[in-house]
Amino acid sequence: MNVYFHTFGCKANQYDTDRVRQAFDASGATVVDDPALADLAVINSCTVTNESEVKLRRLVRHVAKSGHAQTIVMGCAAALDDGVIAALPSVRAVVANADPARVLRAAGFSDAGAQHAASLPGGQGGRTRALLKIQDGCDEHCTFCATTLARGDNRSRGVSELTEEARQLAEHHAEVVLTGVHIGTYGQGSADPGRKPGDHQSLGVLLEALIDAVPTVRFRLGSVEATEVDDTLARLLIEAPRNLAAHLHAPLQSGSNRVLKRMGRHWYTAESYRARIEWLAERLPVFGLGADVIAGFPGETDADHHASLTLLHALPFTYLHVFPFSVRPDAPATRLPGQLPPEVIRERARELRELGEAKAAAHRRCRTGQAADGVVTGHRQGQIEVMTEDYLSVYLETDLWDGRPGSR
Repeated sequence: MNVYFHTFGCKANQYDTDRVRQAFDASGATVVDDPALADLAVINSCTVTNESEVKLRRLVRHVAKSGHAQTIVMGCAAALDDGVIAALPSVRAVVANADPARVLRAAGFSDAGAQHAASLPGGQGGRTRALLKIQDGCDEHCTFCATTLARGDNRSRGVSELTEEARQLAEHHAEVVLTGVHIGTYGQGSADPGRKPGDHQSLGVLLEALIDAVPTVRFRLGSVEATEVDDTLARLLIEAPRNLAAHLHAPLQSGSNRVLKRMGRHWYTAESYRARIEWLAERLPVFGLGADVIAGFPGETDADHHASLTLLHALPFTYLHVFPFSVRPDAPATRLPGQLPPEVIRERARELRELGEAKAAAHRRCRTGQAADGVVTGHRQGQIEVMTEDYLSVYLETDLWDGRPGSR
């Protein structure tokens, strides 16, 4: 069977797709890059924004038109499907989340191949940067978010299991990115079945264990809340630049405390966020800093929007991910008063994006001519693409490359 895979959404979704892909590979399937050549398409869905679900439905229809493939939709949007996805053309099954065994069974395979998921060295598509999902789910209830409903409660994998997987990944990858849904709470939720009793840890302690066990790769934090960067994490960012990339993606969502409260983000304020970021920036000579920001949240006033712009101007961001607020039918924010007109949301998103682009350009100018530790991430037209510790893409002529996955 020829199988085509496509992933929408976050790095946690990418990791989940890799696990399912490995299970199909172990079951004798052939992975193809063109849905027109596939017997089956497996699409991992996202429910963060309305646009992500629009793109999902568009792709499912495209697959149905382009060949003879049936489609299995898995992931977050699948977990919340009310029948809309299942009714799309050529959809064979809708599988909540991305359990390899369930997806295999939905495709007509034995689930025996699921035991190989995430256990095959080098199995992440030949990439030099690997993903390691350390936890899943979330115990917070942000009012704009449907992911918590789809992913379930916070649960963490055991240190020993993660260390072994990191060792395997290090055989074929130069960088390992720690990912999940709420990784700053690692060790605080319930345990996966493979986690040992009493194996209750923090993200900082986990990173120390990973660096000690696998010192040959560079680790990178995925999205982590600024106020969840504890002293151990901060020390590693400052003192172990070869082992932990000087890069933090710290979701902000809003620079207005009033809006943060309406969002249900009770664990920080604009002031505590700013204090932690400024403390780190003072101590890191090179620092890649990104954030998620929502434009036009219900009830957001001009003053709230200005507060976000002011905070974003003040901090050393090197890029921003801007999300215009969109209605998620299952999220509480849908029922909040003060829903803003689409044109207001678009205008505020435009201002935020322009600020993010200006910040990114300023960081690139600042870094021009400086040294960086990079990991080769791709090739194109006689050049290699290198990802630096501060999350910049740099392009070098291929003849300058010594062939190693890491490059300074």
